[in-house]
Amino acid sequence: MNLEVMKSVIERGDLAHLALLMWATSSSGLLVWSLKELAAANRRFDDFVREIASLNRLFSRGDQ
Repeated sequence: MNLEVMKSVIERGDLAHLALLMWATSSSGLLVWSLKELAAANRRFDDFVREIASLNRLFSRGDQ
């Protein structure tokens, strides 16, 4: 955030709005980070399931 904007808000005594803006910004950032981590976990789990399926196919061919 621009330092001049923060200084202007503080000078006018509007600290509640500044705190709310900072809270909303950090919450949005945390949401984006969480969604990225969830997508990465889904990809890892999908890779794991694919590997298990390929092992099952490999072992089922050996039984015949």
